[in-house]
Amino acid sequence: MRVIICGAGQVGYGIAERLASENNDVSVIDSSPNLIDTITDTIDVRGFVGHGSQPDTLAAAGAADADMIVAVTLYDEVNMVACQVAHSLFNIPTKVARIRAQSYLKPEWADLFSSHNMPIDVIISPEIEVGEMVLRRLALPGAFDTVDFADGEVVVLGIACEEDCPVVDTPLMQLSDLFPDFDGTVMGISRDGSAFVPRGLDSMLVGDRVYIAVVADQVSRAFKLFGHEEKRATRVAVLGGGNIGLYVAKQLEERQKRAKIKVVEASRERAIAIADELTRTVVLHGNALDEQILREADILETDTMVALTNNDMVNLLASVMAKSLGCPSALCLVNDRRYPGLARALGLESTINPRAITISKILEHVRRGRIRGVHAVEGGVGEVIEAEALQTSPLVGKPLSEIDILEGVRLGAVYRNGQVITPRGDTQILAGDRVVLFALAERVHQVEQMFRVSLEFF
Repeated sequence: MRVIICGAGQVGYGIAERLASENNDVSVIDSSPNLIDTITDTIDVRGFVGHGSQPDTLAAAGAADADMIVAVTLYDEVNMVACQVAHSLFNIPTKVARIRAQSYLKPEWADLFSSHNMPIDVIISPEIEVGEMVLRRLALPGAFDTVDFADGEVVVLGIACEEDCPVVDTPLMQLSDLFPDFDGTVMGISRDGSAFVPRGLDSMLVGDRVYIAVVADQVSRAFKLFGHEEKRATRVAVLGGGNIGLYVAKQLEERQKRAKIKVVEASRERAIAIADELTRTVVLHGNALDEQILREADILETDTMVALTNNDMVNLLASVMAKSLGCPSALCLVNDRRYPGLARALGLESTINPRAITISKILEHVRRGRIRGVHAVEGGVGEVIEAEALQTSPLVGKPLSEIDILEGVRLGAVYRNGQVITPRGDTQILAGDRVVLFALAERVHQVEQMFRVSLEFF
């Protein structure tokens, strides 16, 4: 696939790195020569200094033959114009734009991005995507990662195995015998910094980070099996009243009528502005690293503190401080790829990476075949994928026990006619089924081939 990426910042760099590693033909455009030098020196991509919205620059980057343009510059308007030019002059089939300003995304202006106005196929709003991830984590506090598939009927949970986890040192093949009425599948395990797909004789160990696919109505059961019975957060402190913090506070007000919410914002003007937009939330003006401010936010009585400032180090340090003051749980926003490991070393298991969320969203539209959903895990070492099985797929028509599933791939759930099936040896995949699976990064291309319309795979 030939892809043009406009913007070489953290998100653009991450997308380019991922696509280039999969042997795609990638061109990156940015107005900063330094950023272009950095990205071309470290990744196998072509770099172009210029503005992604200008026809000459797009033409030089190969727009005439491109399959996709991904516009993720810092400016919404540049991203929108880049997609318009890509459509009008170069007829690029797939156009993706990152748009931050919520004014463009209001329902009453939905026709703005239609095919006859400004033809953008995929709109990514980091504030909404990250905000929704935060809300899911608050609803499921026992997980360090969570994402929905199959119209919300299948939930993939990332759960840490701690000392009191009842199922550690138990071979996976015995779990179905011990808990015959539990509909869940362990798909992937991260251990000591590397991920692998477990088999029946493998056991989970203390310290493992486990990815499990479970039927939505058995999520609470899954947490109990892994020794996590944390209650849904109803008392929440939000550090940072930016777009994401405001979105989270607003949604909590709407979705949890009994929630008690406090927001700490460093800018007095911003604090006053968001206080006018919120109805039940207490807004405090102060520094997130000020212990007195944290105490005023009743951090001792808070279920979860969410650090959402635009400074990674402030988020990390504030989370550590909150836990040291007695807050039982802290959720930390980190943009820098180096910091999730540092966060775990500091005792912070729950982090959210906006860059990873954006990349996962874009990968849904890069993946070939009938791919419906993608969620990158553990910094990109693996992916949870939802794909639709076609009649030509090698998975269709035989019991799974008779199919040589790819090494590094494990099926977690099958969604058929509104029902979730936990795959067993005698399960048969039918054409039209939606399959949720875990695949290591080096196996993703082969997974794509398994779900392609073309018969070339055979």
